[in-house]
Amino acid sequence: MMEHNRQNNLWKKNFYILWAGQAISVLTSSILQMALIWYLTAQTGSALVLSLASMAGFLPSAILGMVAGTLVDRVSRKTAMIGADLFIAAVSLVLVLASAGGELPISLVLAVLAVRSMGTAFHTPAISAATPLIVPAEELTRCSGYTQSLQTVGYIAGTAIAGILYPICTISQMVALDVFGALAASLAVALIHIPNHKVEQVVAGKPSLFREMREGLAVIRKQRGLYALMWTAALFMILYSPINALFPLMSLDCFGGTTVHASIAEIAFSIGMLAGGLLLGKWGGFQNRATSIIGAVVLMGVPILLSGLLPSNGFWLFAMCCVAMGFSTPFYNGPVTALMQERIPPEYLGRVFGLYGSVASLAMPIGLMLSGAFADTVGTQNWFAFTGVLCIVLAGLMYGIPSIRHIDREKSE
Repeated sequence: MMEHNRQNNLWKKNFYILWAGQAISVLTSSILQMALIWYLTAQTGSALVLSLASMAGFLPSAILGMVAGTLVDRVSRKTAMIGADLFIAAVSLVLVLASAGGELPISLVLAVLAVRSMGTAFHTPAISAATPLIVPAEELTRCSGYTQSLQTVGYIAGTAIAGILYPICTISQMVALDVFGALAASLAVALIHIPNHKVEQVVAGKPSLFREMREGLAVIRKQRGLYALMWTAALFMILYSPINALFPLMSLDCFGGTTVHASIAEIAFSIGMLAGGLLLGKWGGFQNRATSIIGAVVLMGVPILLSGLLPSNGFWLFAMCCVAMGFSTPFYNGPVTALMQERIPPEYLGRVFGLYGSVASLAMPIGLMLSGAFADTVGTQNWFAFTGVLCIVLAGLMYGIPSIRHIDREKSE
């Protein structure tokens, strides 16, 4: 009993130290992200520049995901995480040095956002792959709920703190704060013990990036439920990703609100996500995780549909729908992440998370382009109603796929 308690306390200690460092890093990165957006807005006032900044922030990570995940699998998780954090810190320092000479060139800011995104491409699969080496399998879903709550708090707090600091601090000072966050995350990783995963033996002494990438794809294809989930997740992202982007239009145009109302909608969504993550962390979700995953898609679809049917004076009902949308998110992401961490052998996890992240991320611009093309034509509210119906149909499709419906019965191969 004493040995069991000691082991239980050890993994919790390692997990909490790891995510304490990540909490600081998420907070400071969120502060810098908002500061750079406001800087670009103040300097250019250009929607095109802001769109390019968004693309620079996520597209390199999406494109590099599988390659980065493959390289992550070649080294220890600790080395990969510390290396990625220090790389991001070094890139941020470029902005500090450049801002010492006066105003930052817009092209440099965009370039730094893109290069930082490359570092994220390595860090995200590394930490996702490291978690199951620390956390017992039966606790992975709960821990995923807590980590999503922590990230949500970091984003909310970062936005608020950025609003306070931006008028009184220089960009270089806010970038220096982000460097501190990356160093704190690296220190947290250095302080804990992360067991080494088995690194594949290189065939004939010749590493092959493409062979290793194909092996990662082959591993997830053997897990039929996870493989089906990966592609339904892409469909879900096509539907889900434009919704947040259209919140301001719903608030301002459809309900005749102000920028305050637009902010309330964003905050309502974040509060819902925080509450969902905390509940998932405390409860752990349904025993059959397919129920959580499919139910989350329905819980996302219904309030999106209702939002599209509200009258012009229905803003506060829309805000309640935003809470429900945010609440559903951890119940989708948490079980999916935990299932991958449980079922995929540790030596392949970097590649699989890299592939999964790339598929989901590349689905985002498709969704944004579709929504941009059709929302202006049919109206934002009609687009919401249509998207809500499609989410519910997608949940029915997922339930109709036996490997997803019975995913908890699928054995790891």
